[in-house]
Formats: sequence, C-alpha cells, structure tokens
Amino acid sequence: MAFKEDHELHKRRFGRNLGLGLVLIGFVALVYGITVVKVGELYKPAAEASE
Repeated sequence: MAFKEDHELHKRRFGRNLGLGLVLIGFVALVYGITVVKVGELYKPAAEASE
C-alpha cells in the first residue's frame, strides 16, 4: 500500500522549517561559542588578562 504523495504546500513548508531549524542551530552555536570565550577570559591570571 503506497502513501499519497505530499502536497506542494507541505514540501515548501518543510523547506522553510528546515531552513529555520538550521538558522536556530547556528544561533545557538554562536551564543555558546561566545559564552565559552567570555567564561574562559574570567579564569585567566591577571598578568595574562592585561595583554
């Protein structure tokens, strides 16, 4: 028994959802990376931090 083919609207919606998901993952990765760098700066010794 074969499934019905997806309607064109569903294909476009899937494409938009996939694009938005990738953008959100990229944003989360960017915020995580900035947080790691900022927290890493907090734990440097004072002599290294002034350079």
